[in-house]
Parts: sequence; C-alpha cells; structure tokens
Amino acid sequence: MNTLTLNGKNIELDKDGYLLDLNDWSAEVAQALAAQAGLELSPEHWEILELLRSFYQEFELSPATRPLIKYTALKLGPDKGNSLHLNRLFNGTPAKLAAKLAGLPKPTNCL
Repeated sequence: MNTLTLNGKNIELDKDGYLLDLNDWSAEVAQALAAQAGLELSPEHWEILELLRSFYQEFELSPATRPLIKYTALKLGPDKGNSLHLNRLFNGTPAKLAAKLAGLPKPTNCL
C-alpha cells in the first residue's frame, strides 16, 4: 500500500496511486497527486476535475475515456470535449489520470 503524506497526515493510496478513501480528497491532495505525475494544475485541469466529480456523484462511477469525452462535450462544449484537448491536459491518459486527480476510483475498463 502506498501513502501520500500531506501536512503531516498520511493518506492511503492503492497500488496504482488512487485514494482508498474518497473522503480524503481535497484541492491540496489533487495538487500533490498532480505533482507526482509531473503536472501543475491549471484552471483548465480544475474544470475537468470538477466535472468528473459531478459525473461520479450522478452515476457513481468513474467514466472511461469515451464517456468522459462525451460528458465533457455535453457540459463544456466541443472545444473542450474532445480527445485532443483531454489528452493534452492529462498526459495522454485522461480517464485514468483525471480520475486519480479528482480523488475517484480507477475507471473500471481502463488497464
């Protein structure tokens, strides 16, 4: 089991680096996980992370890439809801990395 230490608190992660307890998520946790992935979160990233958290609240699952693209296009328009934009933001693995940064479980059909 992995841990992320933040402000003196140990946050448990699974073997792939996803939060074991979704309630441990915060903006600071997201930034720390992003730093581990070599990302600095911009307002564009936060927009997608917030969208993902809304998706999870509504459907109780983390979307795979195709549903993520469709949902983003539906909510934010085609300029942001496309694979080029999401791949650019999340290092070519938008569903997996965005879910991790949003504090959500790994999408079920992502390897």
